[in-house]
Amino acid sequence: MLKANETGNYSLIGLVMFISALIPFIFLNKHGLKQIGIKKTRKLKILGYALIAGLAFSLLLYFLGIGLYGHSYENWYEYIGKSYNIPDGISAQGKKAMFVVMAITGMTFSPIGEELFFRGIVHGSFANSIGDKKASIVDSLAFALTHISHFGLVFLNNRWDFYLVPALIWVTSMFAVSILFFQVKKRAKSIWGAVLCHSGFNLGMIYCIFYLL
Repeated sequence: MLKANETGNYSLIGLVMFISALIPFIFLNKHGLKQIGIKKTRKLKILGYALIAGLAFSLLLYFLGIGLYGHSYENWYEYIGKSYNIPDGISAQGKKAMFVVMAITGMTFSPIGEELFFRGIVHGSFANSIGDKKASIVDSLAFALTHISHFGLVFLNNRWDFYLVPALIWVTSMFAVSILFFQVKKRAKSIWGAVLCHSGFNLGMIYCIFYLL
């Protein structure tokens, strides 16, 4: 992700997410997949709430960023949004089409890849020895720290910089939303609850970047 921020080429990110999604199916048998939450759920209402909860969290993060940093690049959504390369003179129809494409990819690749890895493999690796609660802290810390590559360590004006306070807020927010993903997974009794919550968050973030900034 850091290399992509520097070069503006994000083509490999989708491949990384795809590989992350494949890892559980390569290394785990049917019982192992079930143990980390890759299974069907009948709790359809919880899945609906998961999508809404993720969307709501992304909107709260938007208002926090605007309230603290306005439209500067210290606002996480402003910095992340520059990677979308939305043309300044784009028509309303063109913007809508671009939003739909970004929303579909954003709601698919990273939620599936990251949740199967963090809430699946990482969480499952620790849960048997330290319990679900502590394991959720471990996978959430890993998830949050990884997302410094999205914001915190920034590449602007052909040089790298680090926004300490905004980065701390962003990482704390990523930790909190990661805990939310786990709680939804737990209530849905399936990792697909976490995937849908993550999809809702990404949808909200992409909407904020396209239409609210």
